[in-house]
Amino acid sequence: MRSIFRSLFVVCLLATACAGASPPPAVAQEQPLEIRSASQPFKIDDPSAKTIGRLVWRGGIMMTANSRHFGGWSDLHVSPDGKTLTSISDEGAWLTATIEYDGEANLAGLSNARIGQLHGLDGRLISSKAEADAEAMARLPDGSWLVAFERNHRIWRYRTLTATPTPFEGPADLVRQPTNGGIEGMLALGDGRVIAISEEYSLQPDTVVGWIGTPTAGGRYQWRSFNYATIPDFRPTAIAQLPDGSFGMIERAFDMVRGVRCRVMRFDAAQLVAGGTVKAEELARLASPYAVDNLEGLAATKGARGETLLWLISDDNFNPLQRNILLLFELAK
Repeated sequence: MRSIFRSLFVVCLLATACAGASPPPAVAQEQPLEIRSASQPFKIDDPSAKTIGRLVWRGGIMMTANSRHFGGWSDLHVSPDGKTLTSISDEGAWLTATIEYDGEANLAGLSNARIGQLHGLDGRLISSKAEADAEAMARLPDGSWLVAFERNHRIWRYRTLTATPTPFEGPADLVRQPTNGGIEGMLALGDGRVIAISEEYSLQPDTVVGWIGTPTAGGRYQWRSFNYATIPDFRPTAIAQLPDGSFGMIERAFDMVRGVRCRVMRFDAAQLVAGGTVKAEELARLASPYAVDNLEGLAATKGARGETLLWLISDDNFNPLQRNILLLFELAK
C-alpha cells in the first residue's frame, strides 16, 4: 500500500511540475493568518530515531492554515536570533511568523503569522502564475530583499515585502535558463555579494550554473559564473550560509519508484570562486520513511549552545497529496 501511495504522490507531483497547479487568486492585502501545526515524525517506523548522517533531529511540523493562499513555499529566511521566519511562495505570496519552541529548544510551531502578496513594478499585486513564480529570496545587508522569479526570469529588489519593487541587475545569461528551471537558490553575503544557483541551466556535463554578483560603482553588479557539480536525478533547490562561513545546500530528486528524495549538502567558502566547480559533500539523504517532501527552502542559524541549526521548508505545489512541512536539524560536529 505504501508503494502504491508513493507512486500516486509522485504522479501528482510530476503533473503539477509539468503543467502547473491552478493558482489561487492573489491575496487581496496583507492579513493575519492562523497556522495549525501538527508534529512531524522524524522516522515513521522508528519513533526513537534522532539522527541521519550528520544531522540531529530538532523537531518538525506539518502546517495548514485558514487561507487557500497558504502553500507553495519556495525559499526561507530565519532571523539570526531564531525568532522570526520569512518565506515566499511560487504563487507570489509572502509569509512571516514567530517561531515557537518546546522546553528543549526544539521546533514546536508558528504563531503571529501574516500573509500577503508581492507587488509588481507597477505597484499592483502580482496575480498571474507566469509573473508570480518566486523561487528564491535573499536578505541584503541593508534589510531589503531580493526575489528571483522563474518562467519570466528576473530578480527584483523589495525595500520591504509589502513595497513596490525595483529591477535588480542580474547575470546577462539569466534569460537562457529553462522556463521552469531557473534560479532556485540565492543568498546575500555580509560584504554585499550575491550568490545565485540555477536548478537546470547547464553549460558543462554533470553541473549547473551558479553566479557570484559583486557590487560595483553606481549600484551595479559584476557577475561571474561558476559550476556546481551534480549527480544523476538531483538538482539544487536552496542555498544558505552557515555560521562558520561555509555553505549549505538542498538537492532534490523524484521518480516513479523512489518518490521524493533530498540531499542536504555542505561546501567550504574557498570552493566558491569564479570559473571554478563547487563539489559539495553530502551531510544526509532524506527519503521515506524519514521526514521528507518537496524541500525547496533552507536557512541556517546559531543555537543557544553555539550549535549550527538547519531549517528546511517544503513546497506543496497546492497539491493535496503533498504537505507543507518545516524541519529543524542540528549539524553534528
